[in-house]
Amino acid sequence: MRTIRCLLAALGWLALVGASGAACAGPKEDTGRRAVRTVVAGRLDVPAGGPRAFLALHVSADWTRPLPGIRRAVVVLHGRLRNADTYRRIVEAVLAEGGPAAMAATLVVAPQFLAPVDAAANALPAEILRWAPDSWQAGAEADGPAPVSAFEALDAVMARLADRALFPDLAAVVIAGHSGGAQLAQRYAAVGRGLDRLEAAGRQVRTVLANPGSYLYFGPERPDGAGGFALPPREACPGYDTWRYGLGDPPRYLDGVPPGRIEAAYAGRQVVYLLGAEDRDPEHHSLDRSCAARLQGPHRLARGWAFYRHLAARHPRLSTHRLIEVPGAEHDAREVLTSVCGRAALMDRAGCTPE
Repeated sequence: MRTIRCLLAALGWLALVGASGAACAGPKEDTGRRAVRTVVAGRLDVPAGGPRAFLALHVSADWTRPLPGIRRAVVVLHGRLRNADTYRRIVEAVLAEGGPAAMAATLVVAPQFLAPVDAAANALPAEILRWAPDSWQAGAEADGPAPVSAFEALDAVMARLADRALFPDLAAVVIAGHSGGAQLAQRYAAVGRGLDRLEAAGRQVRTVLANPGSYLYFGPERPDGAGGFALPPREACPGYDTWRYGLGDPPRYLDGVPPGRIEAAYAGRQVVYLLGAEDRDPEHHSLDRSCAARLQGPHRLARGWAFYRHLAARHPRLSTHRLIEVPGAEHDAREVLTSVCGRAALMDRAGCTPE
């Protein structure tokens, strides 16, 4: 009965008034609060206008010198566990299937959005950027050593990849994230200044979103539980349309940027939504079960389909976005990204026929 009540609360707005998030929370595994076991070795200087600030990241080759022959870069974003090393291994496993030539022509970049607990446990220098746990997923500013947003950190990565002197042959950049990393990637696809810089440098850019738990909506309507969209009663969920779930009260990074420009930029991007067909647990331990998130749907699969329909309704000629369900996949980065369609999204491999 408790599960049924929670499903009704996620699907119906009237239920939101009478069922609190706490009532449906249930036991929750603390998956993002412990210190990471591995801090990746690479460092990238991120302009901060004050104290020096370095993003921890893995890079598969020395990108401080020219790398002719690199034709594709895959920037892979970890989830809330901040396990960047695991994610770079997943991408490298996909690359290995293409043989030495594919590996030699592809650069793998895996940023690590560390938390204060990671810095303390690993005795990191003060200049290494760290964020409050999970806050980076929405592009928040770092706790230290400078208020650098996660978006600005990604801008620094994209600026390096846009450098023609370093990458004279680079043709394509793929930004891929799973779960929390997909949340960051989705919002960055809408607002990221670094993507404009890449495109100006002649790079083709694609964003791959694997099982994000919530989305940045471009209008106040939300799924109504009957296959359509409508305005939910604000008293049921005050602030549901503010940033990270909507465009209200945007972060400093967006100062002066009109909402219409943000939406138009996102609709014009190449975006692939990779959704596990079995990622349907409304009580998954790491699922965002806030009021604003539950208005987007009961679980990740439903939220992905609802957002895709939301965008398609607002942009009837939408042609650069594709949604693909991965059969049998649950909330698992390896299952989704190494699937046939995951390999196609990352590396343009053949064989993905979702229709």
